[in-house]
Amino acid sequence: MNWVNEYKQKLTNAKEAVKIINSGETVYVGTCSSAAFALTNALWNRREELENIKIASSLILKPTPLFDQAEENPFTFETFFMGSKERKVRDNGLKLDYTSVHLSQIDIWCKKVSRPNVCLLEVSEPDENGYMCFGPSGIALHKFLKESADRVIVQINKQTPYIFGQNNLIHVSETDAIIKVDEKLSTLENPEIDEVTEKLSKIIVDQVPDGATIQLGLGSLSTAIGFGLDNKNDLGIHSELLSEPMLELIVNGNVTNKYKGFMDGKSVFAFALGSTKLYKYLNKNEKVYGAEFPFVNDPRIIAKNKKVISINTTMAFDIFGQAASDSLGWKQQSATGGQLDFVRGAQWSEGGKSFIATTSSFIKEGKRISRIVAALPAGTAISTPRSDIQYVATEYGCVNLKILNMADRIKAMISLAHPDFRDQLTEDAKKFNLI
Repeated sequence: MNWVNEYKQKLTNAKEAVKIINSGETVYVGTCSSAAFALTNALWNRREELENIKIASSLILKPTPLFDQAEENPFTFETFFMGSKERKVRDNGLKLDYTSVHLSQIDIWCKKVSRPNVCLLEVSEPDENGYMCFGPSGIALHKFLKESADRVIVQINKQTPYIFGQNNLIHVSETDAIIKVDEKLSTLENPEIDEVTEKLSKIIVDQVPDGATIQLGLGSLSTAIGFGLDNKNDLGIHSELLSEPMLELIVNGNVTNKYKGFMDGKSVFAFALGSTKLYKYLNKNEKVYGAEFPFVNDPRIIAKNKKVISINTTMAFDIFGQAASDSLGWKQQSATGGQLDFVRGAQWSEGGKSFIATTSSFIKEGKRISRIVAALPAGTAISTPRSDIQYVATEYGCVNLKILNMADRIKAMISLAHPDFRDQLTEDAKKFNLI
């Protein structure tokens, strides 16, 4: 039987496809810009027939009753990254299990922590050999989920790009059921950039040399930095995320990937999130290379590139420079993600630097609150420990903590705080004989 005949035999609709899901099973439904919403909604419609179903996902973006409906929701949930939908599930009082994992080790979550019985995967249209691409976020981890699952249902979306790279494909023969849709992928608009964020972004942009290999994350600061690199030359990309600012740098010629020293000529990434324009650019484009997190985020792989400039953000620092980027207090906000992977990989890179940045304070209910504190709230997880931190930046400057003793780094952190809080931070540090 050739793949076309097998394809036709497996082709069905969403309602019929999800009938292979049984009570007591774990069902993976998607990540970020690669989520199977038609199948997910069909599963929701079976909620009264099924018991003890666990939903595995991460960073779901589009509305779906499975995540948005609180009342009479029989499902439990599991994730490695708390997006808005996962936080909504938690805040609605539904059971949600979170696992902290470096993205370079995501295969552990896929195979051991949350091994699915059934995978619902959104994929591209098949190529001439019957292979379908996992899509702009699926390429990061769906290989491991496919290998772990007992059954795989795919949702072929004609708007899903076919991305060149490694371990990006699934064959028709590896599926148990197939449906077809034509739906817009999850997109993310560029956030607004305020004056303070713009000032901070310029401080970091000044630290990026021509020929650098860049890594950027999500959020307003990363976006401002990305667009601010439009005066740099011969940049390269080796990044967990391929974002909208990166696309603009590629299109404008700022990115050439000439001098990376590893995989020259290719923009290397693990997942993409942005506009429809970004997804169209990725489709069968030989200038990009998508691969799984354990490859892209491996610090040893990162370090093969030259002049890696890793730029990440955080919610808060303590005065030692430790970064709390995924939780504050006992409440999980996002995830460990790939921050430490790139912090280490960039510093091991020839000519590389690692930056973690934040605005020094924010206003809440009319009151200014410092993001640099003497001690982080009880229950806060440390995303990047003080021994790994290199450059820290706020709108008041940028300091390399790596070369400072503890007393000097505390003084440096205080100098980066908003002026309203420096006296109190100094007093706290003296109280505990730290300076």
